[in-house]
Amino acid sequence: MAQSAAASRKVTTGPAKVSQIDVSAFIDAAGVAAGLSAIAEADSAGGSSDAARAKVLAYLRDVVRDARARVEEAFREDRAGLDCARRLATVQDVLIERIHDFALRHVFPSSNLSSGERMAIVAVGGYGRGTLAPGSDIDLLFLLPYKQTALGEQVVEYLLYLLWDLGFKVGHASRTVDECIKLATADMTIRTSILERWLIVGDEMLFRELGERFQREVVEGTSEAFIAAKLAERAARHAKLGNTRYLVEPNVKEGKGGLRDLNTLFWIAKYHYRVTTPETLAELGVISRRELRLFQKAEDFLWAVRCHLHFATGKAEERLSFDLQPEIAGRLGYNAHPGLKDVERFMKHYFLIAKDVGDLTRILCAALEEQHAKAAPGIAGIRNLVRNLRGRAKKIPGTIDFHIDNNRINVSSPTVFRDDPVNLIRVFRLAASNSLEYHPDTLKLIRRSLRLINGELRENPEANSLFLDVLTDRTNPEFHLRRMNEAGVLGRFIPDFGKIVAMMQFNMYHHFTVDEHLLRSIGVLSLIERGELAGEHPMSTELVGTIKDRRALYVALLLHDIAKGRPEDHSVAGARISRRLCPRLGLDERETDLVAWLVEDHLVMSMTAQQRDISDRKTILDFAERVRTIDRLNLLMILTVCDIRAVGPGVWNGWKGQLLRTLYFETEPTLTGGFTRSTRAERLDASRRRLAERLDEWAEAEREAYLDLHYPNYFLTTPLEEQVRHAAFIREALAGEPLSIRVRTDAFQGITEIMVLAPDHPRLLSMLAGACAGAGANIADAQVFTMSDGRALDVLVLNREFAEDADELRRGERISGHIRNLLQGRDSRRRLISGQKAKRPPKAFSIPASVRIDNDLSNQFTVVEVEGLDRPGLLSDLSRAMADLNLDIRSAHISTYGEKVVDVFYVTDLLGTKITSESRTERIVDWLAHVFENPGSEPMTAGVLPTEKVYGLDRP
Repeated sequence: MAQSAAASRKVTTGPAKVSQIDVSAFIDAAGVAAGLSAIAEADSAGGSSDAARAKVLAYLRDVVRDARARVEEAFREDRAGLDCARRLATVQDVLIERIHDFALRHVFPSSNLSSGERMAIVAVGGYGRGTLAPGSDIDLLFLLPYKQTALGEQVVEYLLYLLWDLGFKVGHASRTVDECIKLATADMTIRTSILERWLIVGDEMLFRELGERFQREVVEGTSEAFIAAKLAERAARHAKLGNTRYLVEPNVKEGKGGLRDLNTLFWIAKYHYRVTTPETLAELGVISRRELRLFQKAEDFLWAVRCHLHFATGKAEERLSFDLQPEIAGRLGYNAHPGLKDVERFMKHYFLIAKDVGDLTRILCAALEEQHAKAAPGIAGIRNLVRNLRGRAKKIPGTIDFHIDNNRINVSSPTVFRDDPVNLIRVFRLAASNSLEYHPDTLKLIRRSLRLINGELRENPEANSLFLDVLTDRTNPEFHLRRMNEAGVLGRFIPDFGKIVAMMQFNMYHHFTVDEHLLRSIGVLSLIERGELAGEHPMSTELVGTIKDRRALYVALLLHDIAKGRPEDHSVAGARISRRLCPRLGLDERETDLVAWLVEDHLVMSMTAQQRDISDRKTILDFAERVRTIDRLNLLMILTVCDIRAVGPGVWNGWKGQLLRTLYFETEPTLTGGFTRSTRAERLDASRRRLAERLDEWAEAEREAYLDLHYPNYFLTTPLEEQVRHAAFIREALAGEPLSIRVRTDAFQGITEIMVLAPDHPRLLSMLAGACAGAGANIADAQVFTMSDGRALDVLVLNREFAEDADELRRGERISGHIRNLLQGRDSRRRLISGQKAKRPPKAFSIPASVRIDNDLSNQFTVVEVEGLDRPGLLSDLSRAMADLNLDIRSAHISTYGEKVVDVFYVTDLLGTKITSESRTERIVDWLAHVFENPGSEPMTAGVLPTEKVYGLDRP
């Protein structure tokens, strides 16, 4: 007869703690059995009719709903993630057991089962660990003694269909013990699934037979292969998901540092050490009691996050996306602190847990490696021993505390750090200077010695000198700083850095945590310095060889965002930290002042290049006043490139690079008193000449006429390759229609580009932006070039929507159709936008609109800067509103930073003068703020907006 779920706990291989779960608090097993029996007794067919099945289904739906509601309520009260997962698994056990018993007693009544009809229903995989999330798959193994019988097939089918109808996702297999052993031997996935098994109901002897044969015929002697397979699988999974644990929208289950990593860690330990609980690993001395607590804390926290994700969304959602992070933070009880939102505190805790998971993996791997080296028998063992001895025989010149172990630095004694705490920094310097990896034993001992990093060590001149050597290493400083950070040394040695370890910035612009961003920026600088990015950053590569303050540049990159998360401006606070820290690191007064300036002004160059009109002389003069010297300009240029590159994939592009180079070349003469590598006129002449050389197939007269179409700013701010593309496009359009449009995709940058050539018009940009909004497209950048023949070349850069180029091109053609219809008067902007459901950033983001008008930034124009939450149609609404306000847009600079947009317009009134009237300025600010917050607002004054049909492109 069927074994009870309570008894099955005695033969499980899962965690012992599950037996402590009080099932009756969430589901009344006896009551469910009685309810099902009552349905059978009321049925004329004894429970086997279709009507009885319908009643069983309706009854069990209520049971499942009530049980899950109780589990969720208890979870909200105690916030115990692992207990929640175990409660859900226990509820599932009871449900499956009762359905199985009902099927045998009432649907397919059978008083005495033959030996061939014995069956064990076994939970495997995640369910086999005795844990389930609300949306987890239910993985079942129907274990048979021989081939499937008719009765067994009927029971299995009845159970599965009921579970499916109840809304569960069930993975299942019906196999004999022989088949399980055979498949587990050949397939590592099946082997892992059977490794964690749980008898829900059925024949205990059959279950035990599987366990004994699995251990004897599959596990015995295969630890090395299993460990290698699991670690390779883990590496492939990490590579697929970005290969970093510091993504700001992490996958809680599959991501680096997530639950799957913790599971893999325990699978390996369970397989190799034959343990059933993490507690046993501590008893065996594989991990310390502190590390056991880390494991338990990480497991409980990750389960809490995952269960909340499933409960909050009502589905198996594993990605901790921006729109869900605030809700999960609230469910877990996080509060805001000065400088940090509640969601940022929650995510910092998440990333610290993910880091702990990585530490535990390294610790276990070290223990496994050491045991394998000691235990390897026979000829293979001798070969391994010889190889290991060769590797371990190498000494490191100048030290007896460390040696080289298979190209990894290892400690020579367990007391090396206690004997001399400076070794906690020296070990990284030795590894860097000798290009060594770190032995897991070394990293484990470092973590266990962190308490030795105190005020005395932080002020030690030798320790600081060694740290500066690591930071400025000529080979790979990022790698060694990353190891230092993962080991916990960097945050202890520089406490201000420790405050931003694992800190996320709750926005869609920054892809990584603050500490990860800083380390990546140093990595970019190292690549530039070694010439490995010369193709992408030729100017920075050239400049880096001329700088005199290499140490200051590396220190500034390490510190430029170190004050994130504080109530005050992080640049100002970071400069203050720099002035305090740099002397400790050994920098002199001049270097300290330079680092503080770089940190305080590290955003100035990128903001000026992207948000200001760099063809305006006042922009250049103001920027030069901030920079003061050519040496500081060189340093700021390199730092800016590294900073932007380290923000995340796709943030850097050629357009930003060209803007920075143009700003540099425009500023250089001012700083050098007129002496420069090339004057503006020379650069303009050189740019025209380069384009002419690329257009060598054109007739000379045609080529000269084309070059005269563009104003100087076009040649100075547009990359050559783009100029060539524009030329081909405009040439084709010269003899054609007055309106020409071309669509191009760029999968690498994740954008779609639309080029539009049309007669210039005050409302042109508004209509183009409206056409994009009508198709649900979001404009990431816009370049507007007025030509001398009265036409305008507008280049719109759109965020990509589809993975395939063919789909993206079709979307581009649809937008092109909207543009034609708008400009030729066959459609209206208002109808297009109203018919499109806006795709906004996640609701979690809220940025109040801000409008600022400045007459000091330019001598000729009034600068209108609008900042707030990005949305489709925004640029169209703003440019139309400016036309309503009788403003003439001379240049527009569109910058998006994730969910945030900063649109800057250089404008005049219709007479070409600045806006100086205070009342008119207030009117502009009020109306633009209103338009920002109210998409599709009507014109400010009736009759101001001219009909969109006057554009006249359809007239001969």
